[in-house]
Amino acid sequence: MTKKLGITARAAQEVRRAAQQSGAVGMPLRVAAKAEPDGSVTLGIGFDYERSNDDMIETAGVTLLISKHSAPLLEDKLLDWVEIKPGEHGFVVIEAPKPEEGEPRTDAGAEAAPE
Repeated sequence: MTKKLGITARAAQEVRRAAQQSGAVGMPLRVAAKAEPDGSVTLGIGFDYERSNDDMIETAGVTLLISKHSAPLLEDKLLDWVEIKPGEHGFVVIEAPKPEEGEPRTDAGAEAAPE
């Protein structure tokens, strides 16, 4: 069974901080993904308004918007906020941990934000 995009507690905290700083409190965060010819995935993230072809995901006090075109690339993934190199942080999409057979699925162990 596939699961829609989840978010870690670190990422949810950063989304709320960015919304506060940019005057976008209460706006959903669009997460867009595009498959590149080399097999990589390009990620686009920004505050936006809902469109008719969006899935809306409410999790950890954050509303995520995912278009129908991006959804397949983001299934079973987590949005995380990490240090990319010393002093530079950014959002990344990572594979969500798979639960042991028979156990209920969670988004990311101790780091996951509650839904």
